[in-house]
Amino acid sequence: MIFGYARVSTEEQSLDLQLDALLKEGVQERNIYTDKVSGIKAERKNLSKLLDHLREGDTLVVWKLDLLVRSLIHLTKLMSDFEQKGIKFRSITEPFINTTQDSPHSKFITNIFGALAQLERDIIIERTKAGLESARRRGKVLGAPKGLSQKNKQRAELCAYYFKEGKLSVSEICERVGVSRATYYKYLDYTDLGGKKRKYRKKDSK
Repeated sequence: MIFGYARVSTEEQSLDLQLDALLKEGVQERNIYTDKVSGIKAERKNLSKLLDHLREGDTLVVWKLDLLVRSLIHLTKLMSDFEQKGIKFRSITEPFINTTQDSPHSKFITNIFGALAQLERDIIIERTKAGLESARRRGKVLGAPKGLSQKNKQRAELCAYYFKEGKLSVSEICERVGVSRATYYKYLDYTDLGGKKRKYRKKDSK
């Protein structure tokens, strides 16, 4: 079965262009899921429902790739999940992104995204190290959580640093460090911030 996903960033924007394109591609209206939410937000309720609904043999079609994913890591995770579950994917305006056929081209695209995602993960690790070093230079010493790998300790420490700094929202912290919201809260549990995490509010910028 063919499913479609469409998204705009605000309530004022129209989905008509994307919906017309999906219908033209043979997606039935009842199989089109939509969201009106910014692309930087991790929570997209109807996208989550769609991903839970997809089964082996299904195909997901979108108008444009960035309407579906937030980052290369997010994209590669989706592509890996799709491959494992036997789900195909295609972008209408980016015809080179197409895994609907079992071909060398499809495998090449998947491998390219995997390589780019690894690059982004490496960049996040370097950014994490830089953030921790910046915190230490300011005299903000963060405890190293126990029971985690060295790489994840660094991420946990950075989550704690951004939490204490209070300048970023939870979603922004997760995007910057490269972790899910659940992992972010788990990392805070490794610190003395566990009891405060649910009360977190982003400070107003001045």
